Amino acid sequence: MNDFYPYIKSLHLIFVITWFAGLFYIPRLFIYHIEAYDKPNPDKDILSQQFKLMTKRLWFIITWPSAILTTITAIILLIMFPAWLQQPWMHIKLGFVVLLYAYHLKSHQIYNQLQNDIVKWTSHQMRIWNEGSTMILFAVIFLVIVKDATNWIYGVLGLFLLAILLMLGIRLYKRIRQKNPNA
Repeated sequence: MNDFYPYIKSLHLIFVITWFAGLFYIPRLFIYHIEAYDKPNPDKDILSQQFKLMTKRLWFIITWPSAILTTITAIILLIMFPAWLQQPWMHIKLGFVVLLYAYHLKSHQIYNQLQNDIVKWTSHQMRIWNEGSTMILFAVIFLVIVKDATNWIYGVLGLFLLAILLMLGIRLYKRIRQKNPNA
């Protein structure tokens, strides 16, 4: 069974990457979709229909299948190496995976709302939402590579610093867009 480990791990990483690709891109499409509602018709209707199609394809052809295949390959890896479940770093990683699924499911709710022409978020709020998956990715990658779940001080400080830098970047981009709407 361990002969299959490199293949299962490779598949797991590929599916993680494609899942995150979907989670990184879907909020961008949401932003553009939300901004399309500010345009006059017929542009508003044309853009809205196009973004609905693009998000549907991304969500159901790439993002959801990748999430499911990531989970399946993760379960296989945990069956192959049950001792990982005794490791503190794995407990924390699985906590972040639960958080990632919560992010995914909330994104699905936003997807459904926009598909039904319900806009509850501003494009600025969606830009902030867009950074959620980035934060989770950073946390999981560092945790998996370092495997040190006991040194919370550096991890928490690092995540806060990353969050601050991301928020400053969003604010800077907002200012640039206000000065030049085509940026």
